[in-house]
Amino acid sequence: MQEKAQKIKTMLEAEIKNMTSSTMVNELKVKYLGKKGLVTELSKEMGTLSQEERKEAGKSLNELRHFVEESIQNQMEEVSQKELDEKLKKEKIDPTLPGMTLPIGSVHPLTKITEEIEELFVSMGYSVVSGPEVEDDLHNFQLLNLPKNHPARDSQDTFYITEELLLRSQTSPVQARTMLKNKEKTPFRIICPGKVYRRDDDDATHSHEFHQIEGLVVGENISVADLKGTLEIFAKKMFGEKREVRFRPSFFPFTEPSYEVDVSCFQCGGKGCNICKGTGWIEILGSGMVHPNVLNDCGYDAKKYTGFAFGVGVERVAMLKYGITDIRDFYANDIRFLEQYNRVEGGREDESK
Repeated sequence: MQEKAQKIKTMLEAEIKNMTSSTMVNELKVKYLGKKGLVTELSKEMGTLSQEERKEAGKSLNELRHFVEESIQNQMEEVSQKELDEKLKKEKIDPTLPGMTLPIGSVHPLTKITEEIEELFVSMGYSVVSGPEVEDDLHNFQLLNLPKNHPARDSQDTFYITEELLLRSQTSPVQARTMLKNKEKTPFRIICPGKVYRRDDDDATHSHEFHQIEGLVVGENISVADLKGTLEIFAKKMFGEKREVRFRPSFFPFTEPSYEVDVSCFQCGGKGCNICKGTGWIEILGSGMVHPNVLNDCGYDAKKYTGFAFGVGVERVAMLKYGITDIRDFYANDIRFLEQYNRVEGGREDESK
């Protein structure tokens, strides 16, 4: 046993000097210490020895195993360190080299318009409120004076999930939820930005999903004059101080009276051009005084409270403000399109780039 142990030791000493990689060292470890390794096979011979012989043989075997393990471990450490040194040399970084220019994103024009509108109305005392995009029929229609089988529902072309669940066709349900949640029935001012969905054919001016911002004010003695004054401030902020506002009678089930709101064309100043189609006016939103049925259904006393509501399409405002002719550009994720709006006030390039 001692002679065989010495022979294995001598063999290892000769081989281990040629192990120049961690892979080779691991293979050597398997050769000597694996399940069928030389040391393992030698230990199996213990069963053939007498009681007296086992004592000396066990001592020799333990010394051999310890020697093999220590030799392999030392060689592995040495080889691993050399491999690491070589790797670091190859991956050496020169800090004097110029940095790589990475593409920088910009705020999406729809986000910019939404934030601009939010900031305006927050400065006027409004709260920003959000709600679920998957709505129920009660909040999306019934509480907004659109009972089942109402003809105005046909024009919505709604995406129904079930008979009672749908993708909201407007952000008005958030207004209904806000009124219902207000248990004290106190006055309030809110705007509700968010994405809405309608069954529409996508083209240059229409999309099956788009963004709305609706506003609602409820209180005592709220009048059309309050509505007009608010929308005049909005128009001048978004399209310029020289803008004039025009109200045209219209119909919406949840407001009475209802109005389409136009602003004087900011391109031609009212003289007529291709943007305003020769009329001198551009339609921007719908509005009106909150219908008494909506107030009563949401728990407000329509004899005591009045209110006004309005809704504007974010894409429409962005298209008018930035001269964008195709609504599909907003959703194409074309960095060339988005880079055009990576600017700060005054039209200067962002100098932080």
